[in-house]
Amino acid sequence: MIKKIICLILLYICISCSNNNNSNIDKNKNLLSQPETLYKLAKINFHDQNFELAREQFKEINKLFPLSNEAIQSEIMIAFIDYVQMDYENAILNYRKIINKYPSHKDLDYVYYMIAICNYEQLQNEALDGYYNELALNSFNQVITRFPESKFAKDSRQKIILVKSNIAAKHMEIGRFYLENKKYIAALNRFKIVVDEFSITKFTPEALHRMVEVYYEMGMYEDSYNTAALLGYNYPESKWYKYSYNLVEQIDGEETFLKKIRNFFDG
Repeated sequence: MIKKIICLILLYICISCSNNNNSNIDKNKNLLSQPETLYKLAKINFHDQNFELAREQFKEINKLFPLSNEAIQSEIMIAFIDYVQMDYENAILNYRKIINKYPSHKDLDYVYYMIAICNYEQLQNEALDGYYNELALNSFNQVITRFPESKFAKDSRQKIILVKSNIAAKHMEIGRFYLENKKYIAALNRFKIVVDEFSITKFTPEALHRMVEVYYEMGMYEDSYNTAALLGYNYPESKWYKYSYNLVEQIDGEETFLKKIRNFFDG
């Protein structure tokens, strides 16, 4: 493909510069045979959103100049074109090939980050299968672990919070379903996962309240008290604490409940 383009460009040069000397034509020929120039031409097509033409040009650079820096950059650009076209599977495949071929490349942090982004952009909402949640979480953690000082590590940390929120939302959805269907142990396990593993998310106060509900329904009033006290201590202004408070005070009354809360923290 690039050879055809070069021929057309050379033909244009020959016609437009027919009055120039041969040295100028030779100079242009030499310029167009350099990987740097060909890479720039391919990038122009990419920026003009001529993605398929750009892809073929990058492939040709890799074929003609396999040992050049432009060849490596062309492989990265081919993977990026897949990403832009939302062909995430091929994008990840091509990025992994780059990692295997160039394990010491200076832009390897970017390559790992792009794999994580490909997984991240395939996240499903909490009601659906969370397969890509785990893939994205593991991929972003790899960026942070391997390249802690990279500029991509900061964004990876922020994305992890969002991914964890998505995972927590899924557990909450399943937990509520179990609670509504009186499957209390299964519900309790889901809410505990949110509290223990995803405490940085916005779902923690609700998860604690749902645990209060579960213990209450199971007649485990002491655990219900203690969980409500924990919720009130950490999230005193939360609406979920108010819900829990209204629920557990029905057991022994407000005064007894407040006394048990004090005893909980006094040990």
